[in-house]
Amino acid sequence: MSELDAALETFAQEAQELLTEMEDSLLILEDTPDDSETINSVFRAMHTIKGSSGLFGFNIIVAFTHEAETILDQVRNGERSIDAALISTLLDCKDHTINLLEFCFETPEADLSDELKQVSDKLIEQLTGKAPQDQSLTTTEENTAEVETEGGNISSDNWLISLDFQQDALRNGMDPLSFIRYLKTIGSIEQILTHTPELPSGNDMDPESCYLQFRILFKSDADKQTIEEVFEFASDDCDIKILPPDSKIEHYLNLLDSQPEEQVSLLGDMLVKTGAITENDIKKALTAQSNSSQDEAETIKPLGEILVEQQAIQQPVVEEALKKQEQTRKKVATDASYIRVDSNKLGQLINLVGELVISGAAMNLMVERHGLADVEEIATSMNTLVSDIRDTALELRMVQIGETFSRFRRVVRDVSKELNKDIELTISGGESELDKTVVEKINDPLTHLIRNSLDHGIELPEQRLQAGKPAQGHISLNAFHESGHIVIQIIDDGAGLDSEKIVAKAISNGLITSADDMSQQEIFNLIFEAGLSTKKQASSLSGRGVGMDVVKRNIEALRGSVDINSIDGKGTTITIHLPLTLAIIDGFMVETEQERYIIPLSMVEECVEMDEKEWEIDDIQHYVNLRGEVMPYLHLGDYFHNRTHHNKTSRESLVVVRFGQTKAGFVVDELLGEHQTVIKPLGKVFQSLKGVTGATVLGDGNVALILDVQGLIHQATKNKQRMPSRLTSAA
Repeated sequence: MSELDAALETFAQEAQELLTEMEDSLLILEDTPDDSETINSVFRAMHTIKGSSGLFGFNIIVAFTHEAETILDQVRNGERSIDAALISTLLDCKDHTINLLEFCFETPEADLSDELKQVSDKLIEQLTGKAPQDQSLTTTEENTAEVETEGGNISSDNWLISLDFQQDALRNGMDPLSFIRYLKTIGSIEQILTHTPELPSGNDMDPESCYLQFRILFKSDADKQTIEEVFEFASDDCDIKILPPDSKIEHYLNLLDSQPEEQVSLLGDMLVKTGAITENDIKKALTAQSNSSQDEAETIKPLGEILVEQQAIQQPVVEEALKKQEQTRKKVATDASYIRVDSNKLGQLINLVGELVISGAAMNLMVERHGLADVEEIATSMNTLVSDIRDTALELRMVQIGETFSRFRRVVRDVSKELNKDIELTISGGESELDKTVVEKINDPLTHLIRNSLDHGIELPEQRLQAGKPAQGHISLNAFHESGHIVIQIIDDGAGLDSEKIVAKAISNGLITSADDMSQQEIFNLIFEAGLSTKKQASSLSGRGVGMDVVKRNIEALRGSVDINSIDGKGTTITIHLPLTLAIIDGFMVETEQERYIIPLSMVEECVEMDEKEWEIDDIQHYVNLRGEVMPYLHLGDYFHNRTHHNKTSRESLVVVRFGQTKAGFVVDELLGEHQTVIKPLGKVFQSLKGVTGATVLGDGNVALILDVQGLIHQATKNKQRMPSRLTSAA
């Protein structure tokens, strides 16, 4: 990869991060439009992308972002207020900037397509209120730079050059007018004010002495260094001060903001790089600072303060440079503790750690089988290290779910406007962490569920008012950890689900014949069946029953579950349970019919010995009364091995498992204890095998199946409508 390609890739990543931050900031401004720091964040995004695009010659991006930057600068300066309409336009500008970046990356030499140009023109017109082609005809209002004179103030957006000649200037061969004449070669002199405050009266005046002081308003595109070089030979006989025009202040501020934060620069170096001051200004300021340090009674003044006093630079530029310097220090300190790692390399590391776990299990087995007592201590130490490496490796791939949640602010905003609804989104638990792979795969199901709540759940404002609710609807997106899982909840205060309509639709579709034996929870979960929708009229968002079955299938593919609870007229809660990782888990190993199985340890509640004398057991309907709680159970030997009879003399154990709010028991022949489990996917031949979600390799080389706890619990409870009455009464 060439240096240019590497730079482009870095720019692409930074631009994506800046635009994501810009979108988040704009959504925050809807609630807090006066937040100056958030406004600055939006401005910095446009400004930085504009500057970086210019480096790569992406002029079409520079031209577009310049317009947005100008409007945002007006907002920063209080010249324009930010409202919902402007926020909407800026959000569209953010989206369009992404499209422009993609266009430039793919076809850097091509002219802008007509479609993209039309969008650019439309957005610029929305921002400025003027058609793009008319903008070149308008005159930009000039900022003013004031020149104090005895006669009053003169205003113009020009360089202010102060020349105070010393009395010996003429004797030393200086011609003040020659410098003024030379200035005309690099610009135009707008006005000259002549001061003679040191001119003596009458006979005290020396005709060979120079008493002239000039204040020159100079218009030029030249930089400060070029203008200063005009007076290079007069520096010993003239006190020269060159103050940039007000329009340059913003230019310098922008340059400071766009400087790379790679290292902490000295204040003077930062200002020289931007062109705000020259090396000569620095020398003068350092000399003044050095002179003040020799006077012990006087506190040493900061360099920035001296530069302002000497009228070499304006105060806002110094303040921005100091702010940039502090930001750079903090960023360097933070970046020093982080490195970017290729996700593929991280995945390879997780795979190697998994193999290490399997090898560690094999070593333990060999130590135990051959009675190697002298090796046991080393093996134990090795197991501890492997466990620590496993946990650390998995933590490397853990990310906070908050970034995914934040994307839904835009979804809620755009969809609610499309539906003419007023909906507020509240996010909590964004700091909860889970595997990056899970985060990436849960984004689409969450998007569908939230859009479904916006369309189906939240009513129109007038309908809410009629129902005695606030006109504004509310959706909560929550996340929290529970028993080794992460739980995500989508809660709305909308109309809720109508169970009667769901049942009627399910019967008409042939999904069920009757709902007499179904619980309210089971009726609500029919929503996830293909083709079931109770909405009379389909919209562009939802309403045809397409997708909810896919949502459930995608969540279950992550070894998760989704449930719905609802109160008619009050709202709906969708609860998703997901594993924290898909790579390595703590498992609990059991055996039945001489086959070993793994149950995720986080789902195991307790293990007890089966005892018909102490418990009331129905071995026909497979229900047990465990300490007053009626609970279904499943013989794993019956399910996986088609076992038709049980040896009543053999000892069996009941493993009580929980998935979400549902509990059941698995009857096994033997409990083998905890086991670090490396999850291996099943091949295509076994993908339709029910009751298992994967496999793992044991230390002896054999394979143990990882149980699908959710599916097995469903299997154990599917006949609960025929639960014996004696067990019901016993509970």
